[in-house]
Amino acid sequence: MIKRIGVITRDCAGINAAIRSIVRTACEYNIEVWGILRGYEGLMKGEMIVLGHRSVSGIINTGGTILKTARATGFLTEEGQKQAVKVLKDNKIEGLIVIGGNGSLTGAHILASKYNIPVIGVPATIDNDINGIELSIGADTAVNVALDALDKIRDTATSLERVFVVEVMGRDCGYIALQVALAGGCEEVLVPERDFNISFLCDEIKKGSIKGKISWIIIVAEGKAKASDIAEKIKENTGLDIRMVVLGHIQRGGRPTAKDRILAARLGNFAVETIRKGFSDVCVGLNSDNLITIPLEVAIQPKNLEIESYYRLIKLLT
Repeated sequence: MIKRIGVITRDCAGINAAIRSIVRTACEYNIEVWGILRGYEGLMKGEMIVLGHRSVSGIINTGGTILKTARATGFLTEEGQKQAVKVLKDNKIEGLIVIGGNGSLTGAHILASKYNIPVIGVPATIDNDINGIELSIGADTAVNVALDALDKIRDTATSLERVFVVEVMGRDCGYIALQVALAGGCEEVLVPERDFNISFLCDEIKKGSIKGKISWIIIVAEGKAKASDIAEKIKENTGLDIRMVVLGHIQRGGRPTAKDRILAARLGNFAVETIRKGFSDVCVGLNSDNLITIPLEVAIQPKNLEIESYYRLIKLLT
């Protein structure tokens, strides 16, 4: 019977709710939980705190992570990985729950498959790009934060009759951009998974302007292009007044939505139940509202995002 587990996190809204769920579920089974500070970097350095029932009070509604996080380039090396394993064994930590995105879950897979450490992954990333998982913790909040900002931008765009180019997060995945563009009634969206023709876009804007269209909002995923470059090209080709907004890291923060809090509570609880049963090297998640596990090796593969149906609907409703 497992007696002590560690928890590693990245940062996005809803992670604290997941930590709370993990700790309080573990307490029911008399499992001790050690929070590992600053991710894999803190693991290699042995930076840990014991988390009890009361230590996770009042965090369900807070963004970020109480455990902090940091880049850990050292963990990419075999030396760093062996040091992390040594710290776990020296502290008698018998299993690990890793809450994070593709990078964090890749590290989890390495520890499980290469070093035989019992590890369960919990998907938490605003890009919602974990393969085989319907929804990751943090994605719903990020979309709603971006949408709230976009609604305010639309007020200005309409009043001043201008074209706005709005850059949202999404280095390799257009999930946020697609969701925000559709929910915000935007005229165009540029995502990493889809080619675009800037000349065609400019022609659309010029034709719309001739017909009396007074404002445009174009969403750009950061991995596709820089909003500043797109804005400059549109200005050169149309002669219209263009404004550019980069939403940046505000999308990673904010109070988690009810959807993210509930998802985090369910996945945190399920992660503890899963590691108790002896499973390892798997990621927990939801599929059609059912709790599932999939191999971490599968979860870290590129996710095929449904692009075309969303894009067609965005253009149809313009």
